[in-house]
Amino acid sequence: MAKIFQTIAYGSYGEKAIRWLLSLLKKPMSTPINIAVVGAGNIGSAFAYQLATAGKCHVTVIARPGSDRLNQLRRDDAIVKDSGERAKVTVCDRIDPATAFDLVIVTVPVQQLDVLLPALRDSVATSMLFMCNQFEPKRLRDQIGAARCDFGMPFVQASLDADGRLHAVIGAGGQKTKLGRQRCVDLFNSAGLPAMIEPDMLLWLRCHAPMCVAFESVSVAGMRRGGGASWQEASTIALGMQTCFALIRAGGEPLYPAGKARLAASPRWVPAAMLWTISRIPSFRTLLAQGINECRALADIMAQFAKQSAQHIDAASITAMKPGAGDR
Repeated sequence: MAKIFQTIAYGSYGEKAIRWLLSLLKKPMSTPINIAVVGAGNIGSAFAYQLATAGKCHVTVIARPGSDRLNQLRRDDAIVKDSGERAKVTVCDRIDPATAFDLVIVTVPVQQLDVLLPALRDSVATSMLFMCNQFEPKRLRDQIGAARCDFGMPFVQASLDADGRLHAVIGAGGQKTKLGRQRCVDLFNSAGLPAMIEPDMLLWLRCHAPMCVAFESVSVAGMRRGGGASWQEASTIALGMQTCFALIRAGGEPLYPAGKARLAASPRWVPAAMLWTISRIPSFRTLLAQGINECRALADIMAQFAKQSAQHIDAASITAMKPGAGDR
């Protein structure tokens, strides 16, 4: 109960946030929180499993129409872990705009968001939480509405095997999912998903996008070579990352948190050495190379912003970060 009053005391979250929390408190104890998870990939499945097994939520999982993942979920009628444990969920291939979800958690990658936006805008859901890497979160906030739009960044290691079984490592090394509002932090923590507040989630996401592209791209290069990226590849990606940081500053925003400002000001060999090294960590490159399409989409978005910038920003350096056409 102390956490509830603490959340209400945070006036900066706004009257709508307080109403959202109070609406949940008014629910009978036997009535679960109605949550939809849009995106049934690695992260979405891990979130859905944890929330469904916490005993406080009714979870609907929405997978892409006609996809293998949708077929797996319909077959199992649940999220199934590789250990055999099951979490009962409702399975759909689209979000019903008339369903009054208490919360919609969107975990699809940035390149799939625009297709979903009309349905999300039309939804009568009380609140939406976007959990993906992105360079322009303010655009989403403006389209969905600031009062019901939240943001976060998952720090969960999860994967699905060929049969759709989930393997998830949560909280390893003290990692916590970052969330922009305390109400979401409390929900995640109650479901066994360690989370923490990030006071400027929008700027954090914007400044993280260059590093996301760099990490994913160098991981793809490392997978292609079977042992790590070349120094030239790492240097090219480092240049693109620092150019993206310059783009953010050209738009009048600071780099956040401070570590990114230090990385931007470093001699190029410093971020190049960092990228060269991490591409040689097998678990790192295997996991992040899966984001190849997200990497390409984010690089294209930032390159387009560079072309439109009032200051001279070398868009070609940003485009050069993208994995090659032959990479998959």
